[in-house]
Amino acid sequence: MVSRRRLWAAKPNAAHMPSVERSELAPGFSIARVLTGLWQVADMERDGRTIDLDATAAAMTPFVDAGFTTFDMADHYGSAEDVVGRFGSRPGAPRVELLTKWVPRPGRVTRAEVREAVQRALTRMRREQVDLMQFHAWNYADPSWLDCLLWLDELRQEGLVRHLGLTNFDTAHLRIVLAAGVPVVSNQVCYSLLDQRAAGPMTALCLEKGVKLLAFGTVAGGLLSDRWLGRPDPDVLATWSQMKYRRFVGEAGGWDALQHLLGVLQAHATRLGVSIANLACRYIMEQPAVGGIIVGARLGEAEHIADNARLFTFSLDTAANEGIAEALRTLRAIPGDCGDEYRKPPYLTASGDLSHHLDAFPTPYDVQARDQRHLALSGTAWEGLAGFSRAVLVDGRVLVSGTTATHRDRVIGAGDPIAQAHYVIDKIEGAVQSLGGRLDDVVRTRVYVRRLEDWEAVARAHGERFGAIQPANTLVRADLVGDEYLVEIEAEAILRH
Repeated sequence: MVSRRRLWAAKPNAAHMPSVERSELAPGFSIARVLTGLWQVADMERDGRTIDLDATAAAMTPFVDAGFTTFDMADHYGSAEDVVGRFGSRPGAPRVELLTKWVPRPGRVTRAEVREAVQRALTRMRREQVDLMQFHAWNYADPSWLDCLLWLDELRQEGLVRHLGLTNFDTAHLRIVLAAGVPVVSNQVCYSLLDQRAAGPMTALCLEKGVKLLAFGTVAGGLLSDRWLGRPDPDVLATWSQMKYRRFVGEAGGWDALQHLLGVLQAHATRLGVSIANLACRYIMEQPAVGGIIVGARLGEAEHIADNARLFTFSLDTAANEGIAEALRTLRAIPGDCGDEYRKPPYLTASGDLSHHLDAFPTPYDVQARDQRHLALSGTAWEGLAGFSRAVLVDGRVLVSGTTATHRDRVIGAGDPIAQAHYVIDKIEGAVQSLGGRLDDVVRTRVYVRRLEDWEAVARAHGERFGAIQPANTLVRADLVGDEYLVEIEAEAILRH
């Protein structure tokens, strides 16, 4: 359950504001349940525009005075980290909670580069410790993402980072992170009335493991608001957020479906004396495992402080919940799991692809040419010891060796067959990618489980990853080498590209 307490706004000019609920992400660390998102700082600086950093920092004061003391940003949100650094360095500035993100480019990363990333955030925010460092991975098939998290955890233990979180992780890989022993406290994901992906297995895992969800996109770039009710589908949208969430609208059923949803929301919002945006936000706030929602602000331009404060004056009644639930059943489900919009089609980004994020993806593993063969080497000790390759490409056919949940010199997911199965499939995908293929090129898998009672859990994990591919498959119980290994998988792929 989400632990909550209330913080009354401290300044006299905020005396009549409603109290702001707090959520405990970890013992001794609480945040406002409505976080102020600073991604629009980058939008404000788009096309070479500059902002006055000191004036923008001063625009944080009304939020803090009203009890909205938690700010969410990232290394790529323009000058956001510099802005909060200037705010916090002013004489007498109150303590606020600063959540940031590190989004490294895909490919090999060193331990030194991880430290540099954290130190860069600390320098910009003028802090000695990051309150919550949230990590994003682009390609799960490249094991470098796990290296990054393990090294971030070293910095947490050192004291440079107070807590670790994730952003845009799906359910399978949140499970892998937890099974690897990395103590993440939160996962920031898109979660709104248009996008209910987080409501299923993600919520169940978070409740089981005590991880909080931080929901962004709850007002869909402002599209879930009174402003857009009865409006025609716009030809031009003004902000990156609006361009992005218009794609979500398209996936959910189109502009007419949005108008139907807004009509349902207006009826209940009017009855409750709140706005459509209030109702959309409060619905997500009341979902299980949600620790807070992130509402973007254009500091000094569009702040919506009073409207956000109204979220703490009401709860949804039975009629509102039932009406919203019925409206949601008329929408198409956003495909995939949390974060898939950044990893696979349809890319639900502002540009509709990853062109404004990335140039290319390097191969996950080293590849060596040997006569008519190409070898993919993942670098585990077993490959050198036993003299084999993770995978071999010959005549357009990729043969992937029996693969276990080994990451360099450690076992991932000891005791958790589901986490091990997913990590093994990641390694298989990485080997196939390195040799020029994709996971959907796989035509056969062979699965070996140590304990017969794990067969169904492993089969379901296999189904999650291969359900749309449906290769030939065999699953047997076998005595695996190494007591800590619960599952081993080998695969064959035929390259068709």
